[in-house]
Amino acid sequence: MTNQTQRVAIVTGGSRGIGAAIARRFARDGIAVAINYASGRAAADELVAAIEAAGGRAIAVQADLADPATPARLFEAAERAFGGVDIVVNNAGIMELASLAEVTDAAFARQISINLESVFRSMREAARRLRDGGRIINFSSSVVGLYQPGYAVYAATKAAVEAMTHILAKELGSRRITVNAVAPGPVETRLFLEGKTEQQVRAIAGMNPFGRLGQPDDIAGLVAFLAGADSGWVNGQIIRANGGVI
Repeated sequence: MTNQTQRVAIVTGGSRGIGAAIARRFARDGIAVAINYASGRAAADELVAAIEAAGGRAIAVQADLADPATPARLFEAAERAFGGVDIVVNNAGIMELASLAEVTDAAFARQISINLESVFRSMREAARRLRDGGRIINFSSSVVGLYQPGYAVYAATKAAVEAMTHILAKELGSRRITVNAVAPGPVETRLFLEGKTEQQVRAIAGMNPFGRLGQPDDIAGLVAFLAGADSGWVNGQIIRANGGVI
């Protein structure tokens, strides 16, 4: 694949967990990847080195998603390295669980900033700069439909992302850009496991018919489909990948 025809993706939160699995899958599929990370430069550099060792193309871009200038910075880095951008995956997010009565203003603001405001700004930048025929893939969560105690603010941010996904899909249709969202159930990542006991993890894993947690590669495969040619007629959809828990 030549540089002129190679597609290019930006993956936020791409150095670990689901984001890293997506970056690796994209690279295997011949897509050049700009891997965004906020901290943990070593993990991002290690992932880039692994992709390049396997014959792929990748760069690591440090940027804080709370900074309104970050989306433009990510596009500029990808455009300098690879010539343009075709795919944006808004994967990064934070989750701070507490009953609604106990949520602090600071915790509320942090989740709004990263899970909603940064996704809005990334979608806006993508709407302006993505090449025609491109793909925007957002991340929601299956907790939007589960209504579990403790998830009020997190679920609210993801529900807002779903609403923007539906609307932007209609706004960009004339440019053949699809906009979809993936809504995973529990996936075995540091974000999910943090703060949970082994008993809690087993109970959550048992909620779906397969009796296991999802793995990052389970989600990466779905994202790869949405980024590919076979998904051209899939637009404005929220796809729940959760093993059947809902």
